[in-house]
Amino acid sequence: MKIKDIVNRDIVNLTNCEHEPIHIPGSIQPHGFLIAIKKKDYTIDFCSANSLAYINLRPEQLLSKNTETVLGHSQHQKMLHYIASQSASFSSPLEMELNGSSYNVSIHASGDRYILEFEPGVSSSSDLSAFYNQTRQFVTYMERSTSLQKLCQTVADETRSITGYDRVMIYRFDKDYNGEVFAESKRDDIESFLGVHYPHTDIPAQARALYKQNLLRLIVDVNYQPVPIFTIDDEPSKNLDLGNALLRSVSPIHVQYLHNIGVGATLTISLMHQDELWGLIACHHYSVKYINSFTRISAQLQGHFLTSQINVRQVEEQHTLAKQVNSALEKMLAQTNSLDRQSFKMIAVQKELLALCNANGVAIFIDNDIYSGGNVPSQETIRSIITALKLHSDKDVIFSSKLVDIYPEAASISDTSAGILLHLLDDVLNMGVIWFRHETLEEVKWAGDPSKAIIKDEKGLSPRKSFELWKEVKKFQSSEWREAELYAAATFAQSLEKQMHLLFLSEEEQKYRVLSEKLKETNAELENVNWISTHDLKEPLRKIQVFASRILDRNSDELSSAVIDSIQRMNNSASRMQTLISDILTYSKMQRFNETLTEVNLTLVVNEVVNELNEDIVERHATITGGKLPAVDGVSFMLHQLFINLIRNSLKFARPDIAPVIDISFKETVVNPERLVPGSYYAIVVKDNGIGFSDQHKDAIFNVFTRLHAKADFTGSGIGLALCKKIMQNHKGLITAHGKINEGAEFTLYFPAKV
Repeated sequence: MKIKDIVNRDIVNLTNCEHEPIHIPGSIQPHGFLIAIKKKDYTIDFCSANSLAYINLRPEQLLSKNTETVLGHSQHQKMLHYIASQSASFSSPLEMELNGSSYNVSIHASGDRYILEFEPGVSSSSDLSAFYNQTRQFVTYMERSTSLQKLCQTVADETRSITGYDRVMIYRFDKDYNGEVFAESKRDDIESFLGVHYPHTDIPAQARALYKQNLLRLIVDVNYQPVPIFTIDDEPSKNLDLGNALLRSVSPIHVQYLHNIGVGATLTISLMHQDELWGLIACHHYSVKYINSFTRISAQLQGHFLTSQINVRQVEEQHTLAKQVNSALEKMLAQTNSLDRQSFKMIAVQKELLALCNANGVAIFIDNDIYSGGNVPSQETIRSIITALKLHSDKDVIFSSKLVDIYPEAASISDTSAGILLHLLDDVLNMGVIWFRHETLEEVKWAGDPSKAIIKDEKGLSPRKSFELWKEVKKFQSSEWREAELYAAATFAQSLEKQMHLLFLSEEEQKYRVLSEKLKETNAELENVNWISTHDLKEPLRKIQVFASRILDRNSDELSSAVIDSIQRMNNSASRMQTLISDILTYSKMQRFNETLTEVNLTLVVNEVVNELNEDIVERHATITGGKLPAVDGVSFMLHQLFINLIRNSLKFARPDIAPVIDISFKETVVNPERLVPGSYYAIVVKDNGIGFSDQHKDAIFNVFTRLHAKADFTGSGIGLALCKKIMQNHKGLITAHGKINEGAEFTLYFPAKV
């Protein structure tokens, strides 16, 4: 049988220190020994090299052996019962007897194995009363401690009393995992670390991950010699995850770190809050120190007591803050403000608006107007800040305690604008509110320069050696925005948004009223224009036509052909002017459509139009074809005008060498035509065989005064098809056109189908 050790001998350097595999060191600390057994058959698969010193058996005598053979039948059964009855964490140790010696055995699962860690045993019977007293004392602590900091101090004192360490610290993490000594209990003759900060690099990410996984970590002697773990060499890259092992060997960098700060032994207990690492109970001793498993449990119980109260104390502090800000919020929401822009000017100067989120300045902006209160930068700067924040994030709520990170120019205005809280209520209308906080200079005491947490020298990578007090003054930042403040600001912003939109609607309504008045005046003027068009313009034209006719009738023999031609041209122009005025008046009437729709039979309408145009039809040898058309809801005279215009168009634009054929047909009901409200429609098609037009003009021909041909070639005002379009709009329908040059034109009329 060939055995091998699994010691991880990878060198830690600058490229891999953040990924050091500290959960698989392949070695343990020597204050106990370890075996790992397979779950399937309870044979020993791993064993630490120091087994000989504890149970007088070498690793090669243990590996591949069944635990019943090694432990004896009674102890083996005791282990099986323990595994079956305990929770997955196996937090309480099992008391076992081996070779006449007692051991406290910690057992936990690791993959498809159980890891057993043996330490010299002590009896738990004397500790039960201590646990009870400890629990009772902690209830007293909770009643006496008025703040979280005081409670932490009490836990530090009690933990030191239980364990006997030289120094016990409650170590609290910030959002970036920099640590602060929040409470401390120590020997009188050693320097205090209370209030000192440590950079996040002192406890790297993979170490924090293990602190979350394994809530207790003991180092008995920082000068220990790691004990290798052996296994049978029966598969490549064989290893053992010691992430939850109490005896797990320590990272060389951490050992060097402890040497640098002069510590001889440590105990670390994780403080978890809402499944995250809130902090640590860090115990330091300046010489070798071992504490047994039951003392460790007592210390860990202190950590559980504390974490159970973290949320309660934080909620209590938040509740106190919430009462304060809600009082200001209620006063702001209770105010009755007039619906005009001046009301925002009055709101902005209310002291409660600042108090509801403990700000030093505030600005309400709507369109290009800014209304401010308290200490704020200039209006131009406020606009620049808002623009920068919009570019920085597409969120409607943006807050920061360090505006300079987003808006570098804030360094020059930190007396008013080190921190901001923006609620963008409507980006299109540029409406919102922004609170400002001034700079809060903070002196932070670091244990050494945080920028030099890890150094590289001729020996390679090592932790920093200097822990001399290093002071940093934090500039260009305000106090952090707290949850209760953010909630109060959001609630007020919602109320403000409603008021702003009401103001906007009120302003738009006022604009609409002004425009309505102007429209009434314009319509009245148009009525006057219509009257002038009907009487004052038509009368001179009529006289021009009368006098021109008289001259031609009475004096044609005395006039030259050139003069006669000029008079005839004048007469024709007057006639075209009369037609144009009539068409404009008709189109104007269509614009002011307010008729009640009644049922109109389109077959009868077309028959009337054909009879009216009979003389033109006969003269041009035209043929009108078609079948029965449906009845629609409409206005009879408008529909009459519609078909007159279309049929006249077809007659006018006939090809000179081909007799006009005009077909008026009814298609089956069309559902949801393009550009119309969804529904069913009748499709009436008016098709001819005339000169047609290019399909690229199919939309333009419906515009007023649009002509595709010269006036000399075809008469007309250019309003006919525009009038048809307006008539169809008045009937909630649509007219479309398609054409081919020298083949003809096709017009489709869509009328809402009768239900």
